[in-house]
Amino acid sequence: MPAAKLDYRWHLRKVMAERGMFNTSDLIPLLAERGITLSSSQVYRLVTERPERLSMKVFMALLDILDCRMEELIEPVAAAGTASRPKRKAAAAGGEAPEPGLGGLRPKRARVTGGDQ
Repeated sequence: MPAAKLDYRWHLRKVMAERGMFNTSDLIPLLAERGITLSSSQVYRLVTERPERLSMKVFMALLDILDCRMEELIEPVAAAGTASRPKRKAAAAGGEAPEPGLGGLRPKRARVTGGDQ
């Protein structure tokens, strides 16, 4: 049985709000105190978007600043679309299944015939 694919939810904004921090710029000096220099736009993206990559130094600084555990910032969840889907059968002639919604609308191959030479 293959392993379940995991995703995560990022709760930095929620945890900040629970601690009375409502401006993303509140993090800038607190990160700087811990030796981390991020621009205001980087901090804004860190708070408002789900990071794909995150330095462990930044992550540990956030845990320290917010006095929280990592489970409060990152919530593991099952990845969307991992439910078992029925596999499409390959088309008998072409070997590939038609794309959904196209039905019988498929491009036809061009015929090359010997013309005037």
